[in-house]
Amino acid sequence: MLLATFKHISSKNADYSAAEAYLTFEHDEFTMKPTLDENSRLIPRQDYRISTLNCGDEDFAIACLRANLRYGKNQKREDVKSHHYIISFDPKDVSNHGLNVDLAQSMGEKFCKEHFPGHQAIVCTHPDGHNGSGKSTLAKTFNAVLLPSGGKVYVEGMDTMDESLLLEIRRRVGMVFQNPDNQIVANVVEEDVAFAPENLGVPSDEIRKRVDDALEAVGMTQFVKHAPHLLSGGQKQRIAIAGVLAMKPECIVLDEATAMLDPIGRREVLAAVEKLNREQGITVVLITHHMNEAEHADRVIVMNDGLVVMDGKPREVFTRKKELEDIGLAVPDTVSLLFSLREAGMDIPVDAITVEECADVIAKNFT
Repeated sequence: MLLATFKHISSKNADYSAAEAYLTFEHDEFTMKPTLDENSRLIPRQDYRISTLNCGDEDFAIACLRANLRYGKNQKREDVKSHHYIISFDPKDVSNHGLNVDLAQSMGEKFCKEHFPGHQAIVCTHPDGHNGSGKSTLAKTFNAVLLPSGGKVYVEGMDTMDESLLLEIRRRVGMVFQNPDNQIVANVVEEDVAFAPENLGVPSDEIRKRVDDALEAVGMTQFVKHAPHLLSGGQKQRIAIAGVLAMKPECIVLDEATAMLDPIGRREVLAAVEKLNREQGITVVLITHHMNEAEHADRVIVMNDGLVVMDGKPREVFTRKKELEDIGLAVPDTVSLLFSLREAGMDIPVDAITVEECADVIAKNFT
């Protein structure tokens, strides 16, 4: 039973000042900038609790060694990234499951101590989880990262609750997460992409072919001998996708995989996955807050509070502007512009969702 959502934020600041500022005040979910009220004052988070703790020294030497090997540095304690956790939970769980801020705080501190010994941590408990529609939770049931607390999830007829089928399920459904650094495990690009097939016991000749094919598919062949940590965010994410491709999946799930990228990196990743879908027929499930990313999809599913509230083609979904805004979502910029022009008296359709279509519709109105 999932009572709370753990959200992890990494920061290089050892004194916690930036982390505490982030956790103490509301931030815009898209820009990550502080949210201000009408008087330009910071808006504090409501009903939260924050604490700092040191998780002990037992495995700190190992953590430092791993970080130093990975990044080619000689880090000391104060240089190691701090770990910050926001534990957010639905207020309904207070009555349904007895969850409260104190219990969630205890859960968070126990989690940090058990899983990240030797690291510093900030735990912030927050009763109203942002983005709690259930998208990521649902996506993680597709390849048994999470198991359903009720009902069944089947992947091509295979029950995700059957542990004997776990490897085959994850071979067919690969996942790419928000932070590429969490998926890169080697110091050389080709070794990272080869990691999964090597662990599956794939023959060496086949591994070489898979690595080459995967890197070519995402446009990263020229970086085969590079160190992943020297690449840009978009390039790292494409390496993470290549690592999944080396498993020969039939479906790739991208769980907000562009959220931490700049516009250039975002375009690189989207171009790569669209190419995979178009040329190799791989099913792509893209979870995103950026509506412009969804306009090229064959099907858009909108979730709110764990329920599917809209399901259809992008043109059908994005023209329901008022309904989307009522649940805190925005329509693509093109659709917003067309609605504004229509409200101003221009007789134009509002389903021209791409930039090219939008420009054509507006131009025709002046000819």
